[in-house]
Amino acid sequence: MKIGITCYPTYGGSGVVATELGIELAAAGHQVHFITYSQPFRLTGREQGIFYHEVPVSNYPLFEYPPYDLALASRTAEVAEYYDLDLLHVHYAIPHSVSALLARQMLAARGRHLPFVTTLHGTDITLVGLDRSYLPITRFAIEQSDGVTSISQYLRERTVKEFKIKREIEVIPNFVNCDFYVPLDPEVRAEKRQRFAAPDEKILIHLSNFRPVKRVTDTVETFARVVEKVPAHLLLVGDGPDRSAAEYLAHKKGIQERVHFLGKQESVNELLPLADLMLMPSELESFGLAALEGMACRVPTIATNVGGVPELIEDGVNGRLFPVGDVEAMAEAAADLLLDPAKLEAMADAARKTAQQRFCSSKIIPLYEKYYERVLERTGSGVEPVSPSS
Repeated sequence: MKIGITCYPTYGGSGVVATELGIELAAAGHQVHFITYSQPFRLTGREQGIFYHEVPVSNYPLFEYPPYDLALASRTAEVAEYYDLDLLHVHYAIPHSVSALLARQMLAARGRHLPFVTTLHGTDITLVGLDRSYLPITRFAIEQSDGVTSISQYLRERTVKEFKIKREIEVIPNFVNCDFYVPLDPEVRAEKRQRFAAPDEKILIHLSNFRPVKRVTDTVETFARVVEKVPAHLLLVGDGPDRSAAEYLAHKKGIQERVHFLGKQESVNELLPLADLMLMPSELESFGLAALEGMACRVPTIATNVGGVPELIEDGVNGRLFPVGDVEAMAEAAADLLLDPAKLEAMADAARKTAQQRFCSSKIIPLYEKYYERVLERTGSGVEPVSPSS
């Protein structure tokens, strides 16, 4: 198939999933075209079979705000027609599904049908989409999509409830390449850990875009309590609006020498295996992709029991779950695991096993391929069925 993908190309779960999906689809033999305002940041070295098309946005002085959604619709229609795309797959409803709808209508006027699939990722539904100014058009775009998927059962149910959606929404969970996110050989791991910690010290990690919903200051609060009981260091991977607050808190707690702000990192698969535990104290997670990436690297997560996280983490088996804001309990659980190597090893093994058995790309990509086929058949735009990915 020839597939167009639109996403937010910057750091964030929806952009990561969309980019990794494109990479996996290309590896399976499909032709993938990314249509975005900048090249997705994870397209680094594995992009054979992938094409990128930039969306130029006019800065004409009449426009107080550049009309990106219109520019995206126009560019999408151009790319779809020129490269004879079979379908579009847009990630994050606003404004991508609206732009895809406009592109579909533009092409329909010229006698060409271009179906599009919308994948709902989380805040496009739980935060932005529920804004009264966006709710009607978000609902309309979802209803008008030729196919709709969500990354968790929680998000599907939330969308149906909040938006009164009548149409079918397919749950296809997030995934991880289990051959790319892997544990390190013990000797290699020990050597690389020396960059951050002494041999007798533990390493905790947090990975996010540092938005308020991620509660990165709770990560620092939790770690401050952990380090009172266990010699450890904290790796904070990412950047965003709450970074300065986290830096200030680390200094206030007197632990700044043990908290490493690494900023945005492209090769998180090289950092995750160095950690003993991940901290994910989010206010809300529709899935918890960072936790899954850690689990694939044998790193269990101390997380909050919110949204779609319980669909990924089984409390006490492959991670721990706690109420939002309960930093005392999260710190106690983290210290307990770090001080009990046998328990931590068992949980790490279970985390890797969960990723392998349920969320590897080799299991999830065929679900997308089959869904595309159903959409194409339903809309009369069918292409020859593809064999499942190896």
